[in-house]
Amino acid sequence: MSEGKNRASISVGDEVKVVQKHHQSSGELTQGIVKRILTNSKTHPHGIKVMLESGTVGRVKNIIKD
Repeated sequence: MSEGKNRASISVGDEVKVVQKHHQSSGELTQGIVKRILTNSKTHPHGIKVMLESGTVGRVKNIIKD
């Protein structure tokens, strides 16, 4: 599941699961729709950082496919 580490595989409007900074130790995931992509680089070893429509910021762990 390295798809969340690649910026090219994430688009605004995608449904994703992210881990928030304060949940990194527990690994708790939050699901939502991508509002903005915050990571500028093409890849990131811990996942691309995004903002969800709810305002939650986290690193993408899973992209939910239809």
